[in-house]
Amino acid sequence: MKTPSLPTYRSVFRDDLFAGKRALITGGGTGIGRCIAHELAALGAHVILTARRLEPLDACADEIRSAGGTASVATLNIRDEQAVTDGVKALVAEHGPIELLVNNAGGQFASPAALIRPKGWRAVVDTNLNGTFFVSQALFTHSMRDHGGSIVSIVADMWNGFPGMAHTGAARAGVVNLTKTLSIEWAAAGVRINAVAPGLILSNGLHNYPPAVAKMCARLMVENPSCRAGTEAEVSAAVTFLLSPAAAYITGETLKVDGAASLQKTPLLPPVSHTKLEAWNGFHLPADLPEAFAHMQPPTPGDAAAGDN
Repeated sequence: MKTPSLPTYRSVFRDDLFAGKRALITGGGTGIGRCIAHELAALGAHVILTARRLEPLDACADEIRSAGGTASVATLNIRDEQAVTDGVKALVAEHGPIELLVNNAGGQFASPAALIRPKGWRAVVDTNLNGTFFVSQALFTHSMRDHGGSIVSIVADMWNGFPGMAHTGAARAGVVNLTKTLSIEWAAAGVRINAVAPGLILSNGLHNYPPAVAKMCARLMVENPSCRAGTEAEVSAAVTFLLSPAAAYITGETLKVDGAASLQKTPLLPPVSHTKLEAWNGFHLPADLPEAFAHMQPPTPGDAAAGDN
């Protein structure tokens, strides 16, 4: 009797797209980073997962290996410039040139701007802006300057300001501008740099918000032209495309994955509720969602609602 195969990531991209490549993913053990790690591994990349805590990295790496992929883990505090330099240098020495980088690690908390303490402001800016630069610069210096590569940074929907999260809005806007600058400075080394800006996404990162904020987010998630929240797999697909050779002539850009929420203004006509723009979810493992979002759990691959292309 043939042993049934384990569930694996169902990507829309060809299986060997990143065969022989190495991909470094910061914040790679949880949420969107975990999903990206699974997809890149399913497409043949050896994924190197980093974060400050080892436990979620080991858990994600075990998932990837169980699905037939390869993964390594390393703790890394991206807010510590020297630790980043030393850590990235060691990873390149261990694994060889690292051609793909996903700057996914980040963090923030909800607060009116007037109440953000200096320590909280610095922590968010250090993680989201400075950390992105430190990792990108270190990998460019120790690998990509000589071997080329592709970088994608995760930002946010902060195009019209970010009331309630001024710290992360400022930091993410800085990453968007940094993306433009580095795309010019590093082009001659064969390095492309882009960003992906998710809107409201069903991810375990939602656990970081207090119940009142989570309840508000659950309401806002369906108040966009797509009438639904986004999936981790939809963000991952955008990242994968920008890392791939299909995006060879795209650099310095930020791709929004937000169901057109960033374009929405106060409507002259009442919004029309619908279910026409179905979700894509290639991730074979369910998202760990707070109770307020449990009813929004995207279908897993193989469900009729997941759709097939």
